[in-house]
Amino acid sequence: MHLQIIDWLIVAFTLVICFFPALFFGKRAGKDTSEFFASGRSVPWWLAGVSMVATTFSSDTPNLVTDIVRRNGVAGNWVWWAFTLTGLATVFFYAKLWRRSGVLTDLEFYEIRYSGKAASFVRGFRSIYLGLFFNCMIMATVNLAACKIAGVLFGLDRWETLLLVGVLNVAFATHSGLWGVLVIDMVQFIIKMTAVIAAAYFAVKLPQVGGLSGMVDKLSDIRGPEGLNYLNILPDFANNWDIAVAVFIMPIAVQWWAVWYPGAEPGGGSYIAQRMLASKSERDSLGAVLFFNVAHYVLRPWPWILVALCSLLVYPELSDIQKAFPDLDPSLIGHDIAYPAMLKFLPVGFIGLMVGGLIAANSSTILTHLNWGASYLVHDFYRRFLFREESEKHYVFVGRIVTVLLFFCSSGTVYLLDTAKDAFDIILQVGAGTGLLYLVRWFWWRVNAWSEVAAMSSSFAVSVALLILKKYGIQFSTHSALVITVAVTTVCWLVTSFLGPETDRRTLIEFYRKVRPFGPGWARIREEAGIPPADASEGGQNIPMALLGWAAGCTVIWSALFTVGNFLYGRISYALALLAVFVVSGLMLLHVVRRLWEGIEGRAISGSAR
Repeated sequence: MHLQIIDWLIVAFTLVICFFPALFFGKRAGKDTSEFFASGRSVPWWLAGVSMVATTFSSDTPNLVTDIVRRNGVAGNWVWWAFTLTGLATVFFYAKLWRRSGVLTDLEFYEIRYSGKAASFVRGFRSIYLGLFFNCMIMATVNLAACKIAGVLFGLDRWETLLLVGVLNVAFATHSGLWGVLVIDMVQFIIKMTAVIAAAYFAVKLPQVGGLSGMVDKLSDIRGPEGLNYLNILPDFANNWDIAVAVFIMPIAVQWWAVWYPGAEPGGGSYIAQRMLASKSERDSLGAVLFFNVAHYVLRPWPWILVALCSLLVYPELSDIQKAFPDLDPSLIGHDIAYPAMLKFLPVGFIGLMVGGLIAANSSTILTHLNWGASYLVHDFYRRFLFREESEKHYVFVGRIVTVLLFFCSSGTVYLLDTAKDAFDIILQVGAGTGLLYLVRWFWWRVNAWSEVAAMSSSFAVSVALLILKKYGIQFSTHSALVITVAVTTVCWLVTSFLGPETDRRTLIEFYRKVRPFGPGWARIREEAGIPPADASEGGQNIPMALLGWAAGCTVIWSALFTVGNFLYGRISYALALLAVFVVSGLMLLHVVRRLWEGIEGRAISGSAR
């Protein structure tokens, strides 16, 4: 693909407006680690929420959705739509608790929640495991997509693409800290959404597609493997039971609470927790996560899905992509590459906008992961276990060095991966089984540090064992492997919680006084701390109201998502019915949020009065 002068000017303009404002935050980020990794805990809800959305909108996301649609139809997206349940649970049950904890990173949580050497071990181990290995895997999937896009559009080799994105991202990540990342995210999100909507518009207008009605008519007559209807929003339970189990039943029944996945962690974590901890108040923390979930699941999916559906008409087989791009490295060919292959049809000007948007998509995610990973490795490992008495300037400097090293490690990992969907499955499998622990540890005092060790080690061991069995011809389906991993891991950490050493009582009491978790799981600790029931309720948590908000929030997101889809399909009666559901559930959600915010403000006033 050859860009015209106007395209290059648009690319240059998008880069300038994205990255230039971040230059002004270098001095502020260099003051101390709180500014570099948490923006001084003064981020408003809207900026934190937009940053969350921008981070999860990476250069691999359109490729992943395209891969899913071409393999399992639109209904295949339930493998990540099911995480709505996880995200809304974080909004109504965990966001306030995270903000009250006052930690700089979510790993620091371990040493205020648990006690002894086990707590230190978990914090140190997860700082390396998540900050280095897991984080590099995620960045590698993002940069793999960048390599595929650059290979299709410009014929660049992997190393050339990695060099280009590396220079840009590392320079700004090391200079501007989290403040710069947040500002870049805000501008990039607008550019990215404009670009993908334009891509969907021009894809639908192709003569092979024939507009929205033509697309629906043509795809209605096409059947995928085992009679798959690509347009269905829900899987065909009668004729495609195996697919229905894999993409709908397992995600809704098990995956959302059992699997740890960055951006959709049960109970919150990783860069989602980082934004919550950086928020300037409990109210901002709750508002940020709520905005993120609505934007994440409602605003973004359909432009990607439309391009994916159109690609089935333009490139029915992978061989068609290879014919269209004969010089493309065959190792890059997969269903996920159909998205960048569709970009060749963009007109002059919009090509530049899309290239700028894709650079923005890559940068917003990589910048976040570089800053987040460096926060773990510096604050939770280097500072905690190696050099505890250095100056803040020293730790910021080390953070910048670690940022550079992280990118080099993730770049090497790119050469180990083939497709976005394969990487997605690997991440889900390795994190399987640990999610329930991360939900329960806030509400049951008996969960201890060794429970975390048991969950991590058993999940990893089962995943490795399944890979070994696969090499010897004993292969399990993806959902069967998930159930096995979840079952074994859950039994291991529950047994450890009951039989392992208890957390020191003083640590538990201090944690309870600081965070005020609610529910019967802390009744014994409340009694031992001498906290009367009236004072215990000052946590400001109305459990029935939170449950109502959770249900209403999920209904709002799914009804809005499917309202848009049915309007695009031309199914107006279905769309209007879903729109009515959206309006009713939306009013209910607003009522709940208002009540919860009033509770937060009331608790703050009560606390200041004392």
